[in-house]
Amino acid sequence: MELRRYWNIVGKKLWLTALITLISCTAAGFYSQQFSVPEYEASAKLIVNQNTSSNALNPSIDTGSITSNIMLIKTYKEIIRTPRIMGKVVEQYPELNATVNELIAKVSVSSVNETQVMSVSARDYSYERAVKMANAVSEVFQQEIRTLMNLDNVSVLYWADPSEQRGPVSPPPTRMIVIAFILAVMVGIGLSFLLDYLDDTVKTERDIRARLGLPTLAAIPKMKRRDMSGRGDHIPNTNQTGWKKNVTIDA
Repeated sequence: MELRRYWNIVGKKLWLTALITLISCTAAGFYSQQFSVPEYEASAKLIVNQNTSSNALNPSIDTGSITSNIMLIKTYKEIIRTPRIMGKVVEQYPELNATVNELIAKVSVSSVNETQVMSVSARDYSYERAVKMANAVSEVFQQEIRTLMNLDNVSVLYWADPSEQRGPVSPPPTRMIVIAFILAVMVGIGLSFLLDYLDDTVKTERDIRARLGLPTLAAIPKMKRRDMSGRGDHIPNTNQTGWKKNVTIDA
């Protein structure tokens, strides 16, 4: 019974929930198309292979070295996004017009499915600038790792290509609309229960029994003029003096 009552509450205000949802989804779609600034992403791929010096002594590839390189990637991922590397990028590439903190915020590093491949990605409002950031960070890291860890085991698989025509990666309009839809439905249902809680009027016989605990002696149905037209009853002229459309009884 409680579930039926809750469903009735939501059903009575279903129009309110639908209106809030429609307005929210329309506003989210309009905002994502007109006011949000799209961001573009460019990526360069690096591979962490065996050390050059160790290859000279043992040219064969063993699984132990591959495992150690994969574990070393976790260290490299942290080193790339440090002021030491980003400061070198700012010095060597002044045309980026970026600060160290800006590069740290816009550059991300990830490993590809637990392999020896690293992906250096950069996000910016310009795709060409994002390409330059990703390539610059990759090149500087390849140079600096030789000094920092005395290793020469980082190679560039491919650079980010500025000629690629890629669409923006954020903000996705579909995701914003879906989020707006879910939030609007939740707000609409919550508002329906709030309005029902604040409504203390008596509308049905069930309300009388629930509030007063008294039985209903009589009920006056609501009738319209078209309901009486087929009965041959005389309908008085509404323009007559003293005629009122509504009749109330005060206890």
